[in-house]
Amino acid sequence: MQAVIISGSRNPSGQTATAANAWLKGFASKEGDVELIFLPQSCIERCRQCEENGWGICRTEGQCVIEDDFASIVSKIRDADAIVFATPVYFGDLSESIRAFLDRLRRVCRHEAGRAGINGKSAIGICVAGGGGGGSFSCTVSLEKVLRTCGFDVVDLIPVRRQNLQMKLDVLRLTGEWLAAQI
Repeated sequence: MQAVIISGSRNPSGQTATAANAWLKGFASKEGDVELIFLPQSCIERCRQCEENGWGICRTEGQCVIEDDFASIVSKIRDADAIVFATPVYFGDLSESIRAFLDRLRRVCRHEAGRAGINGKSAIGICVAGGGGGGSFSCTVSLEKVLRTCGFDVVDLIPVRRQNLQMKLDVLRLTGEWLAAQI
């Protein structure tokens, strides 16, 4: 069984990475393979809203015209059995890198061909707030909305605050084990 973690964090050893790694350890403990993708290390452009109506071939063909790392990451998502989206919380919302990726993904998923291999796939969201710890709940609402728009089966959303990160590591590990057992 294969999972992909899409991380919107720039820091591969920060709080979001710590949370994602806890989930990864739980999933891997059940013989699952996990690939971790750090979006800030990938080349992901913002949506161009190609045509005058704000759309493009994303709506008519289920793909994007921009040639960057987006298509290869989407291919990995389609090949995986489960997906985890992990993001730091900025201003009570998703990080800019994960927002740019998901904005394009939800456009592609408006077409049947774009939803292929995504529709109904199990997804988990992890939103990690640092600093004062606020915004993790509003971020999970934002993440759930876009993931459901794409067609994912959102099986869990885990808000994490800097103040409860150590406790949530057990929750994340157990969630990884649980999802591996479900696949």
